[in-house]
Parts: sequence; C-alpha cells; structure tokens
Amino acid sequence: MPGRRFIGMAEQALDHRAVVARLGREERAALLRRSDRLGAAQLATHLGALAATSLPIALGAPFWPLWILPQGILIVFLFTALHECTHKTAFSSERVSRAVAACAGFLLLIPPEWFRCFHAAHHRFTHDPERDPELAVPEPRGLGEYAWRLGGLPLWWGSARTLLVNAAGRCRDAYVPAASRPAVAREAWVMLAGYGLLAAGSLAAGSGALLWLWVVPALLGQPFLRAYLMAEHGRCPHVADMLANTRTTYTTALVRRLAWNMPYHAEHHAYPAVPFHALPRFHQLVRDQLKTTERGYGRFHRRYASDLACHGRGAELLPG
Repeated sequence: MPGRRFIGMAEQALDHRAVVARLGREERAALLRRSDRLGAAQLATHLGALAATSLPIALGAPFWPLWILPQGILIVFLFTALHECTHKTAFSSERVSRAVAACAGFLLLIPPEWFRCFHAAHHRFTHDPERDPELAVPEPRGLGEYAWRLGGLPLWWGSARTLLVNAAGRCRDAYVPAASRPAVAREAWVMLAGYGLLAAGSLAAGSGALLWLWVVPALLGQPFLRAYLMAEHGRCPHVADMLANTRTTYTTALVRRLAWNMPYHAEHHAYPAVPFHALPRFHQLVRDQLKTTERGYGRFHRRYASDLACHGRGAELLPG
C-alpha cells in the first residue's frame, strides 16, 4: 500500500539496492510519477521569489543593496533546478526539462549537456575516489583549503575553463562519450556567444543592470551553494551503499523548498528516478535505513571545520 513504512527494517541494515527492491509495484509507481503541474509550481515559486528580490535592485529602491545577497542565493540555487532537469524528473515533459536546464545552466556558467555526462558518472561511481568526477579535486586538507573551497572562486574558474575548453573542441573528459562531444562543443559556443552579446549590449547601453542583478549577486551567493553541496558527500565513507556514502541533512522547509528537496540526498542517490516532489514520501519509507545524516548545515560545517582544525584531512564524520 502506498505510503507504508518498511516493517522490521531497524533490526536489519539494508543497502540502497535492497531498499529499492522491497518497494511494492504500486508504491514504486507512485514514487516515480512525474508531474508538469508540480514542476511548474516549484519553478514558479523559485522564479517568483527571484522577481521579488530583483525589483528593488532594478528600481534602485531605498536600501536596494540589501537585496543583492538574497538575489544571489536564489540565482545560485537554480543549480538544484538544473540538477533535477538533468535527471528529466522535474517535469513530465522532457522538452521542458531541457529548456529549464539550458536557462539555469546559462545563468550559472554550467553547460547542461556536459553537466549531464559529468553527473551521470557521479551517480554511477558515487564517492569512488578513482572514478567519481566530483572527487577529481580532493577534499580540503585544512581550514585554508576549506575556506577557499567554500568561497566559490575555484568553482567559477573551473566553469569558465570548462566552457573555453569545450568550445575549442578539446573536451577529453573521460565521462563525456565521443558521440556527445560535438554537442558539448556547440552548447559551449552558444553560451559564450550569449555572454558576449549581453556584455556588448550592457556596454553599449551604459547599463550596470546585469552586474547588479546577476554577476555580483551570483558571486556573493555562491558560498551558500558551496556550503549546501559540501554536505552532500563531504567526509562520507567510501563505500558502495548510497545510504552511507551520501548524506541526508535535516533542515527547514524553506531550505528544502529552495533546494528542490535535495537535502534528502541519500534518498535521491538511492533511487535517482524519484522526482523531487516525491522525495519526502520516499524519505518516510527509508529513514530508518539512512546511515549518514546530519541535523542542519550549520552543525555539519561546525563539525567539519573543527575536525579540520584538529586533524586536517581525516576520517569521515560520524552520523549526526
């Protein structure tokens, strides 16, 4: 019956494959049902909030600089929309998912076709030090590296470099199939051309709108996205079980809404085909089997920073 809890699971630890295998047919069908309506409602909420922060900046209202940080947080968290659309689960329509991914990727300097290949490898080899592309850059070894990573500048530099390399037709990333490389090069060219046109238009018009509505907010907002993303796998054990190598972080409804329910990240990795709107339901089914969790992002980073200060690069953080 849909919505039931697994019985007797607390006595027997299951890995993610066993958890998914125990789902009944009706339960599975309910979890996997995609929805244009729910996807549109989530996107409209995110864009509506972005419009609300953009308006005082655009109008130069009193105290308008105070809106730049929330504007930036909303912009950079469009990454979670890109992520969900990459899985083609945000909407019933794959065409809509592709369009939203293209727009979000453009705002974030993340080419969506390249990211799809990158992210597929991340899911296939989650937290495998040899094969997960997210681990190509090692985890911070001290507080200096931690602060540098959290600041977001390495991310922007890496994104710009990826676009330029891809546009030059020199993408040699192992996770990008040869058949996908022409499309990866084309999308990079389209994105670079778009940035060039916007920059030229802004200079011709003598307008700083893009700077204050997009560039500066995104730079200021990026540390908040880095803090969120570092909790997904940071200091998790290097094992094959997605319920252990991925962290679910218990947080507020507002953060879950902003991040398209991706704080339920172990659940997402255990069953990536589950749309964002069904993750709370899936969480209720599997919560007794989660092996790596934390009670809030602030607590995760306090423990992470404290561990780095005391031990440098060390063992995984124990579940919170």
